[in-house]
This record gives sequence, structure tokens and C-alpha cells, in this order.
Amino acid sequence: MHHVGAHVSIAGGVENAPLNAREIGARAFAMFTRNQRQWHSKPLSPSSIEQFKQNCDQWGYDAGTILPHDSYLINLGHPDRDALEKSRAGFLEEMRRCEQLGLTMLNFHPGSHLTKTTPEACLATISESINRTLDQTRGVTAVIENTAGQGSNLGFRFEHLAAMIDAIEDKSRIGVCLDTCHAFAAGYDLKTLKACRETFSLFDRVVGFRYLRGMHLNDSKKPLDSRVDRHASIGKGELGLKVFQYIMQDARFADMPLILETTDSSIWKEEIELLYSFA
Repeated sequence: MHHVGAHVSIAGGVENAPLNAREIGARAFAMFTRNQRQWHSKPLSPSSIEQFKQNCDQWGYDAGTILPHDSYLINLGHPDRDALEKSRAGFLEEMRRCEQLGLTMLNFHPGSHLTKTTPEACLATISESINRTLDQTRGVTAVIENTAGQGSNLGFRFEHLAAMIDAIEDKSRIGVCLDTCHAFAAGYDLKTLKACRETFSLFDRVVGFRYLRGMHLNDSKKPLDSRVDRHASIGKGELGLKVFQYIMQDARFADMPLILETTDSSIWKEEIELLYSFA
């Protein structure tokens, strides 16, 4: 079964995320576990943790259908030592919050070299950051998200993902989330069924479907290989509908969270219904 949802709000507490997902007919959801634009947040309260778990149980969201996202401030490949340690501490906190909530995945953008080091050195630093965090946590898989390749961000090539995974010591706790907009912006064509077959075959050869833990389903406001991250509503951007039809009809994308991060949250319910109509 395919599990489509969206990145929902945690306003009022993380316990509201599953309720917000239910309101739009989602079978999966993404969320932040804290304010994503601040370094420091209040610890999760025991009551919020318990209510979150109860709400997930009540409405049928198990850990395999929930893909939390970490803070946008974190850069696990930062070339500055102090800034790197701050990011590593922030990432560890995010993983531990997932542990508290009974979640089994944490989605994150890998990092940026900021033109102060080589891409290869940055990728190695990211992998080292992940290994350190996995050593200090249990039960949560680190899920690398492919990027659009803006600026000095890494992770936009499948080879980047493969290089990071190759350096991870515990392969059972590393995975990938593929964002359709990011892949398209990075130069991977997804506009036609033929292009989808070729791009996902390439992903399987270079990275491997065994590492795919989730997807972000976003259309793109910018054209192929733009290296610009601008999401659009489903079918209203440069991608069109073919890639979403392909994903919803392919069993390799079943049993994982398929998350909308499209720009108009008021039509998420309609977008979810549209995607299920393709199945």
C-alpha cells in the first residue's frame, strides 16, 4: 500500500501533528519535532510525548509512516570546527527527540562545503557526523535527503548519496529520502514515463532501492537542471503528472511515507486524493 501525506504543523505541540494529518486524509506525515529555525528549544514534555503516541495509535500512524525532519540550521559538513560541533550537537538532539517520540527515522539535508573545502572532504565530514550520532543513539535511521544543488549544498548527485552511505558503519541505520523537485532541479529528468524509468534505474544502480525510506512529492517551479529549489503544487509546475503516476503505480514506493511539501497547504487534501486516484 502507498502511504501519502504532507508535512504538517506542530503548532500547539507535537501531539497535534497526527490530528492535522488526519484532517487532510493523510496515511503518512512529516513534521518537525521543534522549531526548525532556532538552535535551542524546550525539551519535549512527558505529556506531549504520551499524547503524541496516543494520537498516532488512535488514527493508525505507525513509525514507518512518519518522517520527521531536522532543523534547517544544521550543517553536518560545516568546514568550521566550532560550527560543525554545534551542528552535530543539534543533530544529536533531533535524533534523541525522535527516540523519545518512538519514531524510527529522521530526514535531513546532508550539508554544505561553503566553498571553504572540497566536496569530497565535506562528504567525508558528513559521514563522520552521521557515524558519531548513530553511535550515541538507538533505533532511529538517519535518512539523507537529496538536494537541488543550490549554492554549495551537496547531496544533489546520486554519487554523493552513495559516497556518504558507503562511509557509514551501521548500514542498517542509514537511508535516503528522494525529493522529486530536488532531483529534477539537479538534472535528473522525470517528465516522462521513459525518463522516470531511466532515472530510477540509475538511482538503483548508484545508490540502491534498498536504502530508499521515503519520498517528497513536489512539482518544480523551475526547469530541469536549474539547480534552484522551488516547489510547486502537483501538476502545476515543470514536472507535470507523469512522475507522480509512475510512483503511485510502482510497488517499490509502497510501505514508505510519500510526503507533500507543495506550496499551497489549502489543497493538500485534494492533492492526496489526486495521487491516490493514480494508484
